Amino acid sequence: MTAATQASSIPNHDHLPRRMAVVVFLAFALAYFFSALVRAITATLSPTLTAEFSLNAQDLGLLAGGYFLGFSLTQLPLGRLLDKHGPKKVVLAFLSFAVLGCLAFSWADSFHGLLAARVLCGMGVSACLMAPLTGYRRWFDASTQLRTNSWMLMTGSLGMLAATLPVQWLMPIWGWRTLFVLLGVMIAIAMLLIALVVPRWQQATAAAAASSTQAVLDDDGSYREIWRSAYFWRMTPIGFFSYGGMVAIQTLWAGPWMTQVAGWTAGEAAQGLFLVNLAMLTTFWLWGMITPGLARKGVPVERLIAWGLPLSFGAIGVLVWMGPEIGSAAAAGVALFCVTSTFVSLAQPAVGMAFPSHLAGRALSAYNLVVFAGIFVVQWGIGLLVDAGRGMGLEKPAAYQAALACFGVCSCLSWVYFLMKKPVQP
Repeated sequence: MTAATQASSIPNHDHLPRRMAVVVFLAFALAYFFSALVRAITATLSPTLTAEFSLNAQDLGLLAGGYFLGFSLTQLPLGRLLDKHGPKKVVLAFLSFAVLGCLAFSWADSFHGLLAARVLCGMGVSACLMAPLTGYRRWFDASTQLRTNSWMLMTGSLGMLAATLPVQWLMPIWGWRTLFVLLGVMIAIAMLLIALVVPRWQQATAAAAASSTQAVLDDDGSYREIWRSAYFWRMTPIGFFSYGGMVAIQTLWAGPWMTQVAGWTAGEAAQGLFLVNLAMLTTFWLWGMITPGLARKGVPVERLIAWGLPLSFGAIGVLVWMGPEIGSAAAAGVALFCVTSTFVSLAQPAVGMAFPSHLAGRALSAYNLVVFAGIFVVQWGIGLLVDAGRGMGLEKPAAYQAALACFGVCSCLSWVYFLMKKPVQP
């Protein structure tokens, strides 16, 4: 029996056999790799796009944020679709738009064309993490879900790694337009793999397996139970500011910080971004190794976030305080901030596991909406603050320092809210 046949015959309410689980994970991970590459590539291309299209900081922030805007727009309908139709059908449908978005970006001849294509790309890849996490909620046990979430994020970091030096090396050979055509082709190949190996989603089977609970029988497909959850709202501010801000800086503002504050060249910044993403890849791999053991020992995710997230405030304080004086340590400073912020990434699988499996798609997508709305706001907001600072007469490094300090204050306040909110056990 082939892998595709085996995948089609697996009952959806059962855990997948180990070998099948690995194959399914790798199929989803490949798609998420390319989605992360598309997400992060603007940081490496920012000097080229700025020069070719005469972009200012606000335009650059909006262009990168357009991806996350498109991503955010799909999250609520995505959750309903995932719970109803399952990850396979949904991710294949959405990725079709990602292919079109990559091609449209390669053909764009104006800022507005680039922005529209980025929005389309964001919409197209918006199921690449939520679809597998929804499937894992049914196919894997709790500790494995924590591990696969961290390793999916590790795969995303690998995609962001590929968006740094490899893109910088290929730019003189092919140019950024050809690179986006190739990205479209690679996403299409990932779609083919998913179509072959991922199990079908049989809603009737899932309902029958859970028919002992009246909640499943009464489920009307709404987000009512999600919005009523005190646990969801406790996790919301840190998801918006701390998680969203980490990704916003990693995928956009890390590059300009190195070039316009620390004084690095574009090539040096690409090397710095490579090191940042390598550090993130290693961190998520380590989280995947240790979180199952922590879960078995009864160490709650909430405690890890409460103790670990303040480390990121210290890291961002160092960046703001040193500014241009950080010099050759700029990449290390950004990497330290991003690595210490990964504690908040544990909130995402925790939210998914806080709800019954028939609500997993909606819970995960609702929280992802929070995170990606935060990414959009922080990416564009930092650009607005930088331009505002320049308008008030600040030098460029000082404007960046002020903008980053504002973000740091918001992130710290979100953590305080998390601590003060009455603990709610899922």
